[in-house]
Amino acid sequence: GYALAMRAADAKKLGIEKLSDLARHPRLKLGLSNEFIGRADGWAGLAKRYGLAQSPTAIDHGIAYDALATGSIDAIDIYTTDAKIASLGLVTLQDDRGYFPKYDAVLLYRLDVPERFPQAWAAIGGLEGRIDEPRMIAMNGEAELGGRDFGVIAGDFLQAGATGNPGMKTAPRGFLAKLFGDDLPRLTLQHLMLVVVSVLAATVLALPLGVLAANRRHLRGLVLSATGLLQTVPSLALLALLISLTGLIGTWPTLIALTLYALLPIVRNTTAGLLEVPAGVSEAGAALGLHRRQVLFTVELPIALPVILAGVRTAAVINIGTATIAAFIGAGGFGERIVTGLALNDRELLLAGAIPAALMALLAEVGFEWWERRIRLRR
Repeated sequence: GYALAMRAADAKKLGIEKLSDLARHPRLKLGLSNEFIGRADGWAGLAKRYGLAQSPTAIDHGIAYDALATGSIDAIDIYTTDAKIASLGLVTLQDDRGYFPKYDAVLLYRLDVPERFPQAWAAIGGLEGRIDEPRMIAMNGEAELGGRDFGVIAGDFLQAGATGNPGMKTAPRGFLAKLFGDDLPRLTLQHLMLVVVSVLAATVLALPLGVLAANRRHLRGLVLSATGLLQTVPSLALLALLISLTGLIGTWPTLIALTLYALLPIVRNTTAGLLEVPAGVSEAGAALGLHRRQVLFTVELPIALPVILAGVRTAAVINIGTATIAAFIGAGGFGERIVTGLALNDRELLLAGAIPAALMALLAEVGFEWWERRIRLRR
């Protein structure tokens, strides 16, 4: 369930034990998650019920604990099964006016799941009533504070239930274990697929648009403005819009979003590269009897190729970084580690996702630079 928490020492000093006590301290700095601020059972209703005048700051749930520990904020919203409540010496404020409802977890499933996956369904059913709040807090602590793997913790829990004894505890995973974890090949392939497919699709779309912009002056501004406008749309907002439009989550909305983000540098460089081709060269091709299309493909595009390739290079590097958002909608990639690291406030896991993405971007830069050099040497 939801609750608000403060540092125990501050709460004692200010005489705050209940949520209603917050009304006497309107200058307290509250750091609340975006979800809590936006939910119907969140801040707006809570402030109305208790007459609270504070203006909360929106902050990620995992980071809020660090901000509270350093004194940057005075109170945060928590989940009652969070692991850091005890470790940071926090006190949960009593909901003395009964604002928060009772939060019971329920399982939503497709009706055909029990028939399609009978063994898994039986295993899930066997968990009913076995995980109470203290047990969940303890397991959250093993993950967030102890640095142990989710799967290992769950395995220990199941083993303890089967044998009546706790499972063997494994040591916390260090940074190298997180960086070179078993999921690295899968995440690398997913990330690479998202980038390669989106950049190829963007290239196929952007080349004709760049040619059109170069040859039709009255359309040039429209084409460049339209592709530039796509870059201004926040990535998560674009993903949400695409999920709504396509009715899909995961890979397809992500590929569409990345393709749209990659258009601008390729369109812009294609246009610039073609405009830089000397007019005399094109006229010479026409004088030799080449049709306009032949001049484009045999003369102008080959000359503009290094500039076009620089645009593809820029698009690839941009998409390697942007593809990390794919994890928010289940498309995988290195963003999985980043999202999990944010949720657990695990800096090592964050780095374990960010470093491979940075290395992939660096390798892309080196690869494209080598390719561009080869093209220039062949001239």
